Formats: sequence, structure tokens, C-alpha cells
Amino acid sequence: MAIEVYWGSGSPYAWRVLLALEFKRLPYTAHLLEFSRQEHKSPQMLQMNPRGRLPVLRDGDYVCFESLAILYYLDQRYPDPPIFGGGAEEAGTIMRVICEYQAYIEPYLTTITRGVFGGRADLRSDEITQAMHAVASEARTIEGRLSKSDWVVGERFSAVDMVIFPGIQLLKRALERPSAAELASRFMPVEVNYPALGRWLARIEALPGYERTYPPHWRR
Repeated sequence: MAIEVYWGSGSPYAWRVLLALEFKRLPYTAHLLEFSRQEHKSPQMLQMNPRGRLPVLRDGDYVCFESLAILYYLDQRYPDPPIFGGGAEEAGTIMRVICEYQAYIEPYLTTITRGVFGGRADLRSDEITQAMHAVASEARTIEGRLSKSDWVVGERFSAVDMVIFPGIQLLKRALERPSAAELASRFMPVEVNYPALGRWLARIEALPGYERTYPPHWRR
């Protein structure tokens, strides 16, 4: 039975899982749900994930949710090619950098993107200004890593790239909004301010199967 993944367009958490499935060349059936219609909170979905959130992965009789847990499951169940490194030390580093991203970047990305897409926040507020400074500072750390290697950790595409990439893409999309022009000047264009990061983004976009992971509503 093929893997089934339930996801929402534009969700960076769902995007991680799609990138992993494509990289591992696993056959899967994608069920695209509409957040605006609350399809992720239907009785069927709540039976699989009582929290009513996406993504959700079903593999036979096994159901897994929470994106990082899904990545770990996929790597344990289908280990070739690995996405959590080739040994204990690399795996530890990958997990450490993921934890750093979740602790020191992701909350600020959420503040910025919600502020921009919500359309009601003052994008000149101290909260959003500080969030942008924090993201820019952490981006320099990632830039330093990518100036020495094609990937954030190690010599191959891994779970940490899958975790960080969608968040950066969502940030870029937010900062391309006209209302965010002043805020964007501190980060954009990525290719100029963070050239190694820009090359990394392009490298991922060139991976086989990437087009199938791209949020469909972003194409409109």
C-alpha cells in the first residue's frame, strides 16, 4: 500500500515531508486539504490526528503526525538514502541544528510572516523589527555554514535542509509583499545579502521532484 500524506498548500511543515518523500523516491498519494474549508479538522482527519493539524502521514496501518516525527519515521522505515546522517556524530549535529532553528529562528519567522500575511500588524513595530533583526542574525550563521559546504550539515541534502528551506521560502514570499518593502530591505534580495544561502535555495529547487512539492496556490 502506498504512503498517503495529508497536507496543506503553503504549510512549511507539510513541505518538509514532501521534500523527504521526493528525495527518498518513495511512491505516495498526496491529499491536498483546504485550510479555508477546515478540511484538516474533519472527523476523518481528527481520527488520525486529534490535534487537527497537518501534515499527517499514513503508511499502511501506521499513522504519524508532527513533521519532524514524520521525517524521523521515514528515515527509520526507509533508510536509503539517509536524511539524518551517516553516523551518530552527523545525526547529532543535524538534530542540534534543527533544534537551534526551532528555538532561535522559527518563532521570529512566524512573527514576521503572520504580521505580513495577516495585514493588520504594524510592520514597523518593535516586535517585528526585533524579529527581523534576529532572523537576519541567524541567517548569517547559516550563511557561514553554507559558505563552506553545499548543505547545512554534511555533504548531502538532509533533514535539516528540509526543515529550514520551507521557512526561508515562506519568509521570502512574505517580504515580497509591497507592504513589507521597508522590512524586506534588511534581508532581500537574498542572493545579494546572503549569496551562499541564495545558492543553497537554488540547489534545492533543482532537485528531482521539487516541482511536485511546491505550494500550488503560490503559482496563482
